[in-house]
Amino acid sequence: MPLTDDDVREILRIIDETPLKELSVKTEGFELHVVKDASGDEGSSTPRVSGVREAATPSPATDGLVTIEAPMLGTFYRAEAPGAKPFVEVGSQVEPDTIVCIIEVMKMMNSVPAGVGGEIVEICSDNAELVEFGAPLFRVQP
Repeated sequence: MPLTDDDVREILRIIDETPLKELSVKTEGFELHVVKDASGDEGSSTPRVSGVREAATPSPATDGLVTIEAPMLGTFYRAEAPGAKPFVEVGSQVEPDTIVCIIEVMKMMNSVPAGVGGEIVEICSDNAELVEFGAPLFRVQP
């Protein structure tokens, strides 16, 4: 059974309220690795997600292209930091495990793998745009 966004939030709440420093959770199609990052103040820390992967569910279109859809609601980022090189551009070759973007949800950065191999032919969302679950992010020629 896959984890929901609410499950992830509950895991983060629990780790924030316990002395645990690190936690890894793996299920089919989902991997969560949380490291509690001390911010300098004794007893004050905030959980930092160092890697979340949820299998993107590419959907085939009638034109032969595959659409990589947003696996969750959040803010779409094409690069890992402002000013950094985007993960992919039009013309980039991707494999199923290639990270194509990040979706930020409640200060958690969620890496999104392509889920399909091929060439990126269209970028459907603008950088820093709020995307809904299932929104098209990229179109891929398999």
